[in-house]
Amino acid sequence: MRALIAPSIRRHRSFSARSLSALAATAAAALLTGCMMFTRPPADLDYSRTRASEAGRYRATIHPQGDSIPQGKLHRWTVHIETTAGAPVDSGDFSVDGGMPQHGHGLPTKPRVTRPLGHGDHLVEGMKFNMGGWWVVKFRVDAAAGRDSVVFNVKL
Repeated sequence: MRALIAPSIRRHRSFSARSLSALAATAAAALLTGCMMFTRPPADLDYSRTRASEAGRYRATIHPQGDSIPQGKLHRWTVHIETTAGAPVDSGDFSVDGGMPQHGHGLPTKPRVTRPLGHGDHLVEGMKFNMGGWWVVKFRVDAAAGRDSVVFNVKL
């Protein structure tokens, strides 16, 4: 009888050690995330509305509807995309992503580039920022000049 009990106790102790390790890792991650929320954004962030792409293939300019960026409201943007030589990019595959780096979450909506407007302008629908702070919005472009991304810093 004793031999039957001992293995189950060993398994229970092993399970408890694993549970304790997982709990400690979860607590450390929560603490780190909490600390990130109280840090300030980098002092040298570029909040300009015209940016070069990461690999230098494109230049993009954002134009929020009404020129100011509202908090908590669904709104549209126009994004102008051109090559670095200044040629408008009217066709290609475009996507939008983003979030709050300090909070570790993405955008509260799934904005999309819904249609070209001509002369390198494209309509972006579904933009929303649900709280104030530093946001990052990333446009991915896959057009004739190649794949690239343009990242904008936004402060509300």
